[in-house]
Amino acid sequence: MPPKESKKPENTSFKQQRLKSWQPLLTPKSVIPAFFIIGLIFIPIGAVLYIASDNVHQTVFDYTNCKNAPSTFTTPTENNGITKWKYNPDTKECTIQFQVEKSINAPVYLYYRLTNFYQNNRKYVKSFDLNQLKGDAVPSGSINSLCSPVDVPKTGVTVSINGVSVAPDADAVYYPCGLIANSLFSGVCSINDPTSTVLYNISSKGIAWPSDADKYGKSSYLTNPAFANNITTKVIPPPFWRDAFPQWKNGYTASNFPDLNTWEHFQVWMRTAGLPTFRKLYGVNSQNQLNYGLWQLVIVQNFDCDKFGGTKSIVLSSTSILGGKNYFLGSAYVVIGALCVALGIAFLIRNLKTW
Repeated sequence: MPPKESKKPENTSFKQQRLKSWQPLLTPKSVIPAFFIIGLIFIPIGAVLYIASDNVHQTVFDYTNCKNAPSTFTTPTENNGITKWKYNPDTKECTIQFQVEKSINAPVYLYYRLTNFYQNNRKYVKSFDLNQLKGDAVPSGSINSLCSPVDVPKTGVTVSINGVSVAPDADAVYYPCGLIANSLFSGVCSINDPTSTVLYNISSKGIAWPSDADKYGKSSYLTNPAFANNITTKVIPPPFWRDAFPQWKNGYTASNFPDLNTWEHFQVWMRTAGLPTFRKLYGVNSQNQLNYGLWQLVIVQNFDCDKFGGTKSIVLSSTSILGGKNYFLGSAYVVIGALCVALGIAFLIRNLKTW
């Protein structure tokens, strides 16, 4: 039998490496104009971005040390943007008076800002149970182990039934479990005119991203007979919540059970920050401007930042078509544009000397 002939390769331009190509030749006539064009485009864009950011009104109040303020209004010793403040240790209310130098057009956003809080810690980021957040009545044996140590109540935990302290059931669970939920920012903020009792409305409606809101469902612990019949001893608030939120001091009941599906403050907190200094949206007024004059901010200090050695602040800000106050992007465009123009001039001078 004759040997099988080998198939010869096709004589194509691709296999013979004869495809058409183009290689730019960087000559002074092409490079120098490119530098000037980039510079002349970037500098005006940067100037517009900078001016837009400069028109954003932003006021920051560091109230970390407000708990050391007296019970009557006084001027703080540190320069923290506060005109006067006072603190009521009984109600834990920090009352801050501040001056609005120029009326802020709506929408007006209120943020809380924390420093030295590492939400990007690997164990912290993973500490939640997705099924529980979606609304499933997850039993203690199925709780995500990454929620530990805030997964199931430990020895010494008690709840109150009709004023009597009792231990949770052996199969009780924390809801919601995990370190992220347990450390939820619990400060309560409100703004009013100090000359009247009229509040400046700060709404939490719509502050969470729609993609975040879809992750949370109405809990079925209240409808599952295994839990609903003894909800107080079966489902326990996270340890920090019982200190920070008065309504859950004695445990959950059918009337005070949290609805994570509509609690947007919780949803915002659960989107962890990538840096140790961050701010999160607390509320917004989309209808009324914050008028020029003296205003009063009342904060219930339920969130203790001494545990992590950080600071806490309140940020009031307006926005522009480009977002909040941020000089970096505008400055970067101007710097890059100016650098391109400078290089274009340098190369032009250098090229003229060689002609």
